[in-house]
Amino acid sequence: MDQFDYVVVGGGSAGCVIAARLSEDPQNRVLLLEAGAADGPPNMAVPPAWPMLIGSEVDWGYATVPQPAAGGMARRYPRGKVLGGSSSINGMSFIRGHRSDYDEWVASGAAGWGYEDLLPFFKRSERTEGGDRAYRGTDGPMRVAPARHASPLSYAFLDAAVGVGYQRTDDLSGQDQEGICWWDLNIVDGYRQSAADAYLRPVLDRPNLTVETNALVHRLVVADGRCAGVEYSVGGETRQIYPHGETILSAGSIGSAQLLLLSGIGPAEHLRAVGIDVVADLPGVGANLHDHPLAGVIYTAAQRLPPAQNNHGEVVAAVRTTPDLAAPDIQVLLIDLPYHPPWMPGPAVGYTIAFAVLHPHGRGSVRLAGADPASAPLIDPNYFGDDRDMAGMLTALRVAREIGSSPAFDDWRDEEVLPGPDVQDDTGLRDYLRRDTDAYHHTVGTCRIGTDPAAVVDPQLRVRGVDGLRVGDASVMPTVPGANTYATVLAIAERAATLIGQ
Repeated sequence: MDQFDYVVVGGGSAGCVIAARLSEDPQNRVLLLEAGAADGPPNMAVPPAWPMLIGSEVDWGYATVPQPAAGGMARRYPRGKVLGGSSSINGMSFIRGHRSDYDEWVASGAAGWGYEDLLPFFKRSERTEGGDRAYRGTDGPMRVAPARHASPLSYAFLDAAVGVGYQRTDDLSGQDQEGICWWDLNIVDGYRQSAADAYLRPVLDRPNLTVETNALVHRLVVADGRCAGVEYSVGGETRQIYPHGETILSAGSIGSAQLLLLSGIGPAEHLRAVGIDVVADLPGVGANLHDHPLAGVIYTAAQRLPPAQNNHGEVVAAVRTTPDLAAPDIQVLLIDLPYHPPWMPGPAVGYTIAFAVLHPHGRGSVRLAGADPASAPLIDPNYFGDDRDMAGMLTALRVAREIGSSPAFDDWRDEEVLPGPDVQDDTGLRDYLRRDTDAYHHTVGTCRIGTDPAAVVDPQLRVRGVDGLRVGDASVMPTVPGANTYATVLAIAERAATLIGQ
């Protein structure tokens, strides 16, 4: 089977973009392989239902290894397993990081990936109304806008944050990237718009685009230093495909690293330990795993809360905790339900002032449990492996409490349940954070861009030491930007398609 020019592995957020953009040229014959189904349950389209998708049939259902510095427990690690990937199960928040986040990528060796380099691709991905056209796109596939029919709790959060001294901004993805604002949501006419909805489904009738779902990729076929193709299975039948051009991995920070490892591309010592022949000794594959740690202060409500109309989180604050910082270092947001890990006791009804450290220092890894491609990888986010992250979360918790205890919430606040009013000293708060902190689902970094020996891809996204193979997804980010990552993933994929098509 050699009738394709490009094979794109992974039909998630990035893969939908890359396949759609490459197939705009009728001379490019493109095959997109997705391990999940073409569609999911009806509630996948319903914005307030997204928490119910965690652990469902459209989630890979991953869990981390036990986290010694975070209470010793494993954590759930949801990733979308359906066309559209995690954009089909996420919280639908659409926001960019601060410009300095991307400029730091360039300083670390990712030439061509600074803010000004990415701005045209941010704009190309989105369709907004009323924003500053110097920064925001107006005719892209993703239709994003602030919440409609917002919760009164969101207005209370805005008033509370301003009341304790934080500034308002009209658009955190625009010129002024610090403060409190209504953030954009990828909700269109009351329904989720995933990357598959925006980019792929409108062009499925292209004769040069083929999409295979329920297709589990086993490994890359590498011969004489070149990725010749892909081995995968559909319905128990094993197939191989050999494109004339390139293979592009877009399986995300877990999947792309896992497939490189399964193909013998990664740290030689680890590969030999799990019985895989070494094709290319790349020690950076699967390293540098990180995410924004997320926790929250949870309150019971003094009155009945209105039913959620959107994604449970309509407003956000990106703020600096000290004035000497160049960019915001924490994010604080309202969630209009009690949001906490399933092992934590909490109220059935209430709301959360959630918070996250935007520039975590700890780094984890993705490794193989064995050579079987059907086996879940070993995911170690290494929560609180760096003490600076605990210090940052303590500061963020105090900011969240200050906002949550503001008079603006007096009509809504009953009592603080978690961590609880009796927990005030650092020892008690640290213990709470070890138990409550969970993934924010912004996983990046396991195939990072760079030019140093630990980098996995070069600035053109080509895998070092293997011709004909690129990676284009969240895994290539050297560091996580100070924001939810979905908008950045789309921009990376837009630029990846341009690089591939050159």
